[in-house]
Amino acid sequence: MSPSLDTMRHSCAHIMAAAIQKLWPQAQFGVGPVIDNGFYYDVRIPNHTLTEADLLSIASQMRKLKKKKQRFKKSQLVIDDAIDHMASAKQPFKVELLQLLKTKGHTAVTKETKDNAVLDGGLDSISFYQTGDFVDLCRGPHVEHSGEIGHFELHKLSGAYWRGHDKNPQLQRIYGLCFESIDALNQEIKRLELLKERDHRKIAGQLELYQIDDQVGRGLPMWLPNGMVLRRELEALAQQHERRQGYQEVATPHLAKEALYLTSGHLPYYADDMYKPIDIDEERFYLKPMNCPHHHQLYKHKPKSYRDLPVRLTEWGQVYRYEKSGALNGLMRARGFCMNDAHIYCRFDQVAEEFAKVIELHKTYYDIFDIQDFKMVLCLPDFENSEKYSTDVENWQMTSNIIRQVMTDMNCNFTEEEGEAAFYGPKIDFIIKSAIGTEYTISTSQLDFMAPKRFNLTYRGESGQDEPLLVIHRAPLGTHERFIAFLCEHYGGHFPVWLAPIQACIIPISDRHIEYARAVHQQLFSANVHTATGGLRVDIDTSSERMQKKIRNAQMRKTPYIIIVGDQETANQTLSVRHLNNTSNYTLPKFLELMKHLIENKQPLNTSQ
Repeated sequence: MSPSLDTMRHSCAHIMAAAIQKLWPQAQFGVGPVIDNGFYYDVRIPNHTLTEADLLSIASQMRKLKKKKQRFKKSQLVIDDAIDHMASAKQPFKVELLQLLKTKGHTAVTKETKDNAVLDGGLDSISFYQTGDFVDLCRGPHVEHSGEIGHFELHKLSGAYWRGHDKNPQLQRIYGLCFESIDALNQEIKRLELLKERDHRKIAGQLELYQIDDQVGRGLPMWLPNGMVLRRELEALAQQHERRQGYQEVATPHLAKEALYLTSGHLPYYADDMYKPIDIDEERFYLKPMNCPHHHQLYKHKPKSYRDLPVRLTEWGQVYRYEKSGALNGLMRARGFCMNDAHIYCRFDQVAEEFAKVIELHKTYYDIFDIQDFKMVLCLPDFENSEKYSTDVENWQMTSNIIRQVMTDMNCNFTEEEGEAAFYGPKIDFIIKSAIGTEYTISTSQLDFMAPKRFNLTYRGESGQDEPLLVIHRAPLGTHERFIAFLCEHYGGHFPVWLAPIQACIIPISDRHIEYARAVHQQLFSANVHTATGGLRVDIDTSSERMQKKIRNAQMRKTPYIIIVGDQETANQTLSVRHLNNTSNYTLPKFLELMKHLIENKQPLNTSQ
């Protein structure tokens, strides 16, 4: 029976560590879990920093060990003996893990490694695996011998703080790919090369979308003019669809008193993800991690009757959450971000219909952005974790059943996962796949039964008595930061015309064509075309660069339409228009007609002309 792919990858990580130990006997090892396409191992080599060239040497040594078909041998050690062994081997990170196992019964390095690290759970003894001269604490299982580790490649180096804390030592993380077949490995290598080309940080740099400055603070993006175009178009899109569904727009401050977050339960349930308090006039204020407590206060602005519900409050709300330095990743993981947030206050008999509308709104947006592959996860509580979840089992079951029934009735593709609910109720995570196959949890919708009790959110029923309600939290477009990062990858920077920061660039062939180019620019700029920024976004390049260089510059900025004007165009009052790999001739009215159609209908970039 052949080993599972996870077992193969786990064993490959051990062989990589063994190879590193052969090349650098003083190497100190952290953790080396399995991940989606292979594995990684965190390592520190005193007085040496690994380079890309070192990865080639490690891979070569791994191939030698693979040919030797060294067996994986399991043994059991009393945990105190294991600590002594790793201490004598000068493996401080392993010693720390063993001490955690001895005192707590688990390591819990990170959520990512929880199921892959050394979680034997025993306080008295621990299992080890040896292959050749390399010995590591591990619960297994492993392949029979090193010849069965599959096809691999070491593809990336990065930094990683030990146990994810930036106050701890920094190690180097080596990522490896591992697959059963060489074809599968090569396919993944190609996908990663494409992913590298579509990295949102690279594309955002080419398009000048945002900037992160250490003087301002890590994880706090500042939006450049082109990035603001994307924000404004997304906001206009949301405003259009939310208006149709009866949402009312509000705005709330960036901070609030400590008492508000004590009432909401963010303190203490969510305290680790919040910034430290700010003392103002002998009172404690917090930067808001979520908009919901503010919205609850707005709901209470005046009494509501059963006839007023549902009330739908929406806001593109700026929030702040503390992310560890090692987790920050451009726009994808930031500390300050703006959320497409809304809260729906509804009667119990309205919840199912309102939740269904929220799901339909997600689908509408996904159609617009040509997101064809997405799935939903119903996130439920883990009642064994009493610190994170209330023990109100009846309400948990009631709200979970409502969401489950709605998704079932709508024939949604969904799975269920315990321990991932919000502290105030069950939720749906929407996981979307980009055009190159990368999955992202981009948004979430939650059903909240705790806020009405905590904030005394009620309505006057038909009987004249105050009745409890339920709150739906929803953010279909997620945050500007994360959604735009996704779109950069999804489109490879080639945004549809309606969304593109610059929709057309006019290039005069020589100086004698500049006058006509400027006339075209003025007519396009002032044309009655509805966009979130007030009209067509048109650039003109009158620099002294050669025409081909100007074209390359426009292509580098992923400009959808490049308009070239020369003698013939000036004489005929026409435009020579390049789009992708095609060139066509247009009169100005016809080009304007095309642009209006693409923008008003939010057509994808590759629409046939």
